[in-house]
Amino acid sequence: MPVEDNRERQATRREYLKYGSATVSIGLFAGCSGGGSESTPTGGTAADGTATDGTATGQQSYSVTMEPVGTVEFESVPETVAPFTADYIDMLVALGQADTVESIWYRGRYKTIHYEQLPGVSIDLDDLTQLWNDGISKEPFYEIDADLHLIDPNALTDWFQAWDQQDLAEIRGNVAPFLGNVIFRRTDAWHDYRYYSLYEAFEKVAEIFQERERFEAIQSLHADLVATVQSRLPAPNDRPNAALVFGGKAPEEFSPYRLSGNGANKEHFHTLGLSDAFAGTDIDGLSTSDTGTIDYEALLEVDPDSLLVRYHETGLTREAFEDAVVSHLEDHEIGSQLTAVRNDRVFRGGPIYSGPLHNLFMIERYAKGYFPEQFPEDELFDRDRLARIITEGIDD
Repeated sequence: MPVEDNRERQATRREYLKYGSATVSIGLFAGCSGGGSESTPTGGTAADGTATDGTATGQQSYSVTMEPVGTVEFESVPETVAPFTADYIDMLVALGQADTVESIWYRGRYKTIHYEQLPGVSIDLDDLTQLWNDGISKEPFYEIDADLHLIDPNALTDWFQAWDQQDLAEIRGNVAPFLGNVIFRRTDAWHDYRYYSLYEAFEKVAEIFQERERFEAIQSLHADLVATVQSRLPAPNDRPNAALVFGGKAPEEFSPYRLSGNGANKEHFHTLGLSDAFAGTDIDGLSTSDTGTIDYEALLEVDPDSLLVRYHETGLTREAFEDAVVSHLEDHEIGSQLTAVRNDRVFRGGPIYSGPLHNLFMIERYAKGYFPEQFPEDELFDRDRLARIITEGIDD
């Protein structure tokens, strides 16, 4: 988009919105559009590298389709984007688009420590507008004035129950379209439309930003890592089960997650073939409608082989985790009886909103943590190669 003159930019931007919103409204108000599982470039650089001209404006254009919104038309690649959850921000960083990111729903839920291992890769959390401030106001959306809201609109209406359809229509019409899908878990009754795997959603974001080559390079690196790890895993019967919970520091009760369920935040555990310690119990996973917790007595009744404890402390290291969580479990009258605690198999649970870069580091972390004999090397994938893909678009 032109940036030389602000008024010119605004005019161009409003044409972009007008062009896109007619298609968006089909998916947003009439339910899922029929083509919601595909993305079809109608201009710009297509997935096969072909450039085509959009007939509506005479400029190059393309479209991306993703449920629940449907199809959004783009006359140019967005220069600014307002994401909600950190999984989508991690995708943007991976595609070399960190500078486009304007927002996060809550900074404490965005784990960025892994970027420190990637030369030249970073994002400044202080530069991101936090959308959650005792609720979700429309005002920051106007202030950000992004070219695209990389947000599942149902996150605002159903997950947080903060907006209604009129609010969505107002921001879509006055600011920019929405496009996105809540992918981190699959336990919400309101999410009755298509889910996307981590890499399916990542591919959609790559199409939005016309970053097919970076996407495919990272996808290839991921495939190599998965193949390496899975070729060296112990037999299924020799792998421990795991209880995935949210507990925070010095936990006295836990919110359970079902490791056996789908969702982007658990894909790295599935790569390692870890079984769900809560399988066969009446303990359900955390969802919008089920925010129940379990106590130490219930956890001891399950007595998992290993324990994965999540928390929201940004950048908490393994050493800090040992001091804040593991030592508390070891000193706890009931917690100390857990097999996972006695066998030193209490691990950080990893980010709830896990993007593709998170996923690579989580696969490596848990492969080495659970199976140190099978994975004695320090690193299981090439950090420099990954950093070059992100910063230069080069894969060698």
